[in-house]
Amino acid sequence: MIAEVFVLHLLQFTGPDQQHIQINPVEVVSTREPRGKDHVATGVHCLIFTVDGKFTAVIEDCKTVSDLLEQAK
Repeated sequence: MIAEVFVLHLLQFTGPDQQHIQINPVEVVSTREPRGKDHVATGVHCLIFTVDGKFTAVIEDCKTVSDLLEQAK
């Protein structure tokens, strides 16, 4: 019998209320800085968009988010 092992590597970010948010880097399709019309909480510096069409607002800047995503590859 052959056993398959799956390893899930989640990245941890910080939400606008200091909550811990874990994101699977494989599911991230894009990131961008919030725009005025996005109506996100104060202190949000990056929006992380995922394959399901949703986004997560985090206080880390998009450069930091992009660097962490690249390291996770």
